[in-house]
Amino acid sequence: MKAIRYILFSTVITAGLLAGCSKSFLEREPQSTLGEAQLTNKKGVGVLLVGAYGALDGQDFNGDMINLSGGSGYAVSPDNWIYGSVCGGDAHKGSDPGDGPAAMSIALFAGNPSNGFFNDKWRVNYEGIRRCNFVLHLLAKVKDMTEDEKAEVKAEACFLRAHFYSDLKKMFNKVAWIDENTASYTNLDPNEYKQPNDKDIWPQIEADFKFAAEHLSETQREVGRANKWAAMAYLAKTYLYQKKFAQALPLFEDVIHNGHNQKGIPYGLMEHFHDNFDAFTENNKEALFSVQFSANDGSGGTGNANQGDMLNYPYGGPFSCCGFYQPSQDLVNSYRTDANGLPFIDDFNAHPVKNDMGIKGALDTTNPSVFVPDDGNLDPRLDWTVGRRGIPYLDWGMHPGQNWVRNQGSAGPYSPKKNIYMQATQDKYYDGNGWAPGNAINYVLIRFADVLLMAAECQAQAGDLNQAQEYVNIVRNRAANPEGYVRLYKDADDPMGGYTDDPAANYHVSPYPAGSFQAHGQAWALKAIYFERKLELAMEGHRFFDLVRWGLAPAELLRYFNYEKTITSDIATANFAKRNEYFPIPQRQIDLSVKDGKPMLTQNPGY
Repeated sequence: MKAIRYILFSTVITAGLLAGCSKSFLEREPQSTLGEAQLTNKKGVGVLLVGAYGALDGQDFNGDMINLSGGSGYAVSPDNWIYGSVCGGDAHKGSDPGDGPAAMSIALFAGNPSNGFFNDKWRVNYEGIRRCNFVLHLLAKVKDMTEDEKAEVKAEACFLRAHFYSDLKKMFNKVAWIDENTASYTNLDPNEYKQPNDKDIWPQIEADFKFAAEHLSETQREVGRANKWAAMAYLAKTYLYQKKFAQALPLFEDVIHNGHNQKGIPYGLMEHFHDNFDAFTENNKEALFSVQFSANDGSGGTGNANQGDMLNYPYGGPFSCCGFYQPSQDLVNSYRTDANGLPFIDDFNAHPVKNDMGIKGALDTTNPSVFVPDDGNLDPRLDWTVGRRGIPYLDWGMHPGQNWVRNQGSAGPYSPKKNIYMQATQDKYYDGNGWAPGNAINYVLIRFADVLLMAAECQAQAGDLNQAQEYVNIVRNRAANPEGYVRLYKDADDPMGGYTDDPAANYHVSPYPAGSFQAHGQAWALKAIYFERKLELAMEGHRFFDLVRWGLAPAELLRYFNYEKTITSDIATANFAKRNEYFPIPQRQIDLSVKDGKPMLTQNPGY
């Protein structure tokens, strides 16, 4: 089954839908080589809908590394690596502290409303919203489609629009709702798009996802399109963010027990954890909805590759750029396990994992005394998530330590791993047509493990601690299965590569014993679920937003800063206050929202 090709959009109406510089993002009338009348038909709205999907990655298909707001792709990456993982304590910004100052200020929670990254993120999401709105605007006038066909297209457009709005909502909170009925698409009055951000938009997001869940097909004709189950999971997640656990739970349960992917295969966990981060095995039974990427697709550039992570490769070695997105010691320590294979939920930093800070030189395989990796009990997910010295870096050989790190003293000794392409398949999935790497590894917005853990959270909130534990243990059992990490093994006779039955580290992880959650009570059970999300979903852009919705961000991030700054220098001045639970409304957007002498958009408290 072929994947939806986002690039089709650009060949038809790119000129009319890309951002201008001097107007508010939603003021521009969608015009191009094809006018509205020519697009008001089944084929026209179909192409426009593909264009709405194309906005998911935030990129402009023009052969350059330019995002839809005119900036750089890493500012608007759909995996939210800066806003979700760096700000959540999964990782450091990385590289040198002076490299990428806009990102560094965000990592320190010192970003102000004039930081261009916030404006980029705002504009890219509203560009996606505008494309969805134009589809819905034209759809009402189309004559050559059945009502069922119209309902399917409307459901896809509503799904995508709700996704873009939910991203804005969790980042900025105070967001203006603009839909296909807000303003006319002819005789455009710019003031009609200047709407206030003084109302909660969760109800509208709910309504869009609910319509999508009710009208989308269970399977789709192309991989990459949203189906009923993806919409249902997203609706449940929307309820979860509002603490509407009773409404979220039956939706999660339906997805878990009845959902299936585009090939009719029931959703479930892949046997190999890394299959979720390998272009060769993507669009699998664990992926409910993904941003689709491609490499070497004949476009002449990396516009369809994963540009959002183009900086996030080890510095040096076989990779061309750039040493950003370095996992934190706090995250690494979280994977320590006790004699029973269980995590140290409350005091993991009291059991630190050995690192190679300050140890220079290449990995000396003939003299292991130079640096011997930690020999204590570890969860194997650590080494599918973090690159560390003396452990196989996928199939690229042993991670050599400081030789692949730009500035250990600033951001620590580790490298990211989930976004790295395999050496064996790089000819197909690595794209070197730009100044920094691109690859074809999809970003999974919602995967089945995420659904299981969100369902566990709802079950715990409802008081069914045994069912909550069962869902957590399904996730832990995958990690505990040796077949799930067999490819991480190193060959003692070939220490720079190869895989046998000799584990790369002392892996020991187990499910929670029967009755553990019930015995410890609801508060402890929730703590265990929250910690499992940290382990399973690390470096996937979720952590900061989870901490905020749990009400744990101030305490947890201050704890993180106090520990991590004893190891690295980059976050020495970091601080977190209540206002930082949401990012500032971009000042540029406030300035553009002036109507009758008064801005319609108001700033978040504390900025």
